[in-house]
Amino acid sequence: MKHTLDDKPRGGRPWSFDRDKALHMAMTLFWRHGYEGVSLADLTKAIGVAPPSLYAAFGSKAGLYKSVLDRYEAGAGYLDVEITNSAGGLPDAVKLLLEAAVAIATRREKERGCMVSTGLITCHPDNDELARDLAMRREKSLQQLADVLARFACGEKTKRIARHVLSVMQGISIQARDGATVEELHEIVDEVVWGLKERFDA
Repeated sequence: MKHTLDDKPRGGRPWSFDRDKALHMAMTLFWRHGYEGVSLADLTKAIGVAPPSLYAAFGSKAGLYKSVLDRYEAGAGYLDVEITNSAGGLPDAVKLLLEAAVAIATRREKERGCMVSTGLITCHPDNDELARDLAMRREKSLQQLADVLARFACGEKTKRIARHVLSVMQGISIQARDGATVEELHEIVDEVVWGLKERFDA
């Protein structure tokens, strides 16, 4: 759906743009270069609008980034935890989750890794609020993993295992950005699963 905004370019015609397309273009840039690696000029050029149009639609660059993260989490970065329904135990569940994380991190050749796992780990103080938003998203992912793995482990052990799995996922994201192959990332998965089998199948 196209959104027409009030500001006008030279010639008097209103600026208009497709919001979904704008979010897709912005996601591509943020995914490749990070939040601080993308300027307002980069965004307006890629989307094809003037800065006032961007601010009218999203409020700010940070507002656009949050909208992009929402889109990413619901689409390209979505981790379907229901895949664990077929797992026969904790190692199988972790294997399925980590293999899904590898697929997410390597699905697109030029946009590798996970935007939420690696987004704004360190940043300019002006972006502290945005960094906290990403930290909250990661905490939400941790709780989601803990809830899923609670079917296979109990008590405090569940949260510890979930934190370990999330840490491995974040490592997979970084390795993928650094150019690790799918095969190499699956070797990481195999090592983690082997360790869990040694611990829980004994």
